[in-house]
Amino acid sequence: MASLVLSVSPSDVTLPLILSSYKSLPITISTEETPAVSHLTLPNNEAVAGTNTIVSHLSTLIPLFANTTYTDIESAEINQWLTLTSATPVLEETIAQLNGNLKFRTTILGEKLSIADVAVYARIKGQVASWSDEQKTGEKGYRYIIRWVDFVQNTPDLGLQIPPEEKVAVDPSKVLVYLKPEELVKEKKKEGAADGEGSKKKGKGRVAVGEVKEEAEKVKEGVKDAAGKATAVVASEGKQCKREKREKPKREAHKKEEPVISPSQIDLRVGHILYCVPHPNADSLFVSTISMGDPEGSPLVTPHSELSLPNIVIAKFTPLPTVRTVCSGLNGLVPIEEMQDRRVVVVANLKPVTMRGIKSAAMVLAASPAPVPDGDPTAHKKEAVELVAPPKGAIAGERVFFEGYKAEPEAVLNPKKKIWEQIQPGFATTSDLDVVFDREKVGWTGDEAQGKAPGEGPIGRLVTESGGVCKVKSLVGAVVR
Repeated sequence: MASLVLSVSPSDVTLPLILSSYKSLPITISTEETPAVSHLTLPNNEAVAGTNTIVSHLSTLIPLFANTTYTDIESAEINQWLTLTSATPVLEETIAQLNGNLKFRTTILGEKLSIADVAVYARIKGQVASWSDEQKTGEKGYRYIIRWVDFVQNTPDLGLQIPPEEKVAVDPSKVLVYLKPEELVKEKKKEGAADGEGSKKKGKGRVAVGEVKEEAEKVKEGVKDAAGKATAVVASEGKQCKREKREKPKREAHKKEEPVISPSQIDLRVGHILYCVPHPNADSLFVSTISMGDPEGSPLVTPHSELSLPNIVIAKFTPLPTVRTVCSGLNGLVPIEEMQDRRVVVVANLKPVTMRGIKSAAMVLAASPAPVPDGDPTAHKKEAVELVAPPKGAIAGERVFFEGYKAEPEAVLNPKKKIWEQIQPGFATTSDLDVVFDREKVGWTGDEAQGKAPGEGPIGRLVTESGGVCKVKSLVGAVVR
């Protein structure tokens, strides 16, 4: 490969890091000039000017990046961050945006390494190194940038050649605010509430020690007096009370009727995945931002201020609808490209759970091959998985239900009643690739079994309010969950 000639501007901090880290690049450094703007001369004598343009060109020559496939959205994100961090120093609003972007990500793209990690690191390294401990890890600090900086400068996968004395110092002992998993925070709140209540009792009135003893003696005497009177009453009237109790007619016990378990209790809706990224703390999980027709102010909705969406996604879906954050165990089973800007079917009334530090407020329905009898019960998870797809034209938030089981769903399924666990085994796919509820698969028989409308057959297709049928791509006789 013919050599490229590069002239580097003295103010350029990005290209020197790339050149020192990836020494196999076929580049000759020009020492004849000191340009105001870095430029690269190609073998055909064509000149390429500007650091971002040069960085993009060099990334095609670095095997780590050249051998990685980037989607159109990911490529747009790379260019976005190269552009946003071009200012010197990097603007404060860009720093804040980067910190938010890295909240749920290991790298700028999520998990994939890219030239953006190298370039942005080079550009903000000096600013980060000058931050105080409060700016780094205080209550309003840029903790996610600090975590990312520490990863980028030390991971052998990226292979940056940075002398130890030039790395940003990250001292774990100087972390000012530790974030705790949600479960521990809840426990802490309970303990705090108990302590606060105890403190109120201890401090109420601020009574002197002598007064407390005096009051205690009065209470003790009162208790003795009351006990003596009660004993006398019981002695004189005990027999009469027992006689009255025996003569009192016995009331019949009221039998509480259990509610009928039915698929109609499950809140199934059309969901629109706006954006999906790998979970930063779990290799098997995706984290999706999904619109499903929730009203403003719903406690299940993720505020827009807490979202970390690329500008290209924000621009595409402006004005942003209400969305929920949803974790799904589909990483490695469904290509992430199939999780972008697509309609799915979601279960919207399961109790929210926290999955490896991220609250998940719904579930995406997907089909997988049915387990083989007497075989490995987890084998289906290693095979093809297909998302349940609503019909074309379905709108986010549109109700979805099984034929013969249309009713108002419960607000939240009670986990203790195991409603989902009892009904889900009936979810399956047919030879026509329709998603259905087969009541016989859960042992329901009879013409009016368990909430089924009279006269309906044993199988009900999954349909939308507008009448279309929900399907899968190719899996016949699959399990849907």
